[in-house]
Amino acid sequence: MKKFLTKYGHIVAAFAIMIASVTANSTCVYIMYQEKMPEAVKKLRKF
Repeated sequence: MKKFLTKYGHIVAAFAIMIASVTANSTCVYIMYQEKMPEAVKKLRKF
């Protein structure tokens, strides 16, 4: 596992930032439930 993270860690980190920015700009698909967003993710919003 350590070899995997050292070899592909930058790809995993970039993917995590991409997913966080996509979820920061979208709403929950469920009507009754929306989690509170952390302040670090709120900085990724585009609007």
